[in-house]
Amino acid sequence: MQKKGRLIVIEGLDGSGKGTQAKRLAEALSARGKNPLQVSFPDYESDSSALVKMYLAGEFGKDPSDVNAYAASSFFAMDRFASYKEKWGRFYNEGGIVIADRYTTSNAVHQCSKLPEAEWDGFLTWLFHYEYTLLGIPEPDLVVYLRVAPEVSQKLMDERYHGDERKKDIHESNLAYLQRSRKAADYCAGKLGWRTVECIHGDGMRAIDDIQAEIEQSVLPLL
Repeated sequence: MQKKGRLIVIEGLDGSGKGTQAKRLAEALSARGKNPLQVSFPDYESDSSALVKMYLAGEFGKDPSDVNAYAASSFFAMDRFASYKEKWGRFYNEGGIVIADRYTTSNAVHQCSKLPEAEWDGFLTWLFHYEYTLLGIPEPDLVVYLRVAPEVSQKLMDERYHGDERKKDIHESNLAYLQRSRKAADYCAGKLGWRTVECIHGDGMRAIDDIQAEIEQSVLPLL
């Protein structure tokens, strides 16, 4: 299948502002007449996310590592496949610009963290072959990695949920897991050529407008 559209992925740890920045980027590109489509993963409004919901709710185990990296990756990958087939594949293949809040890149970050570092390269090879070749969903043209410290990520999630720990999923509630995921994310960004945007200034987040402007400048050359 010939690639015609553009796929831009906003990636980062939980609480890094991915949804906000994806929305801001879509608005900025719309103002330039580009009319992008914004998608988010997991697609919680779809039945395709059923296994993802069960996993994140702890129904297969309360620790993320209770589900191995390959099984968990399959849950998320099939949710993306369904979304592509039902919601945005035609738009993309007709030349549309798609902005994704999370993508296959999230499997790279969150599932690598379950494996020894010596296995990361092998897992990434398997993952991208599985999703991009066997399932046939598109590869991103650009991945923007919003880099935050896990401790800041936790603080932002505490504010989001007003301190109610029961609202956090098994990823969000596990600081050690987030710390491993941050290490994996930094590795993936360097190895795979993601555009890293440092989101921390001092002890807190940079201004949303500053982050958005940096992301927009990274995206415009693609268009």
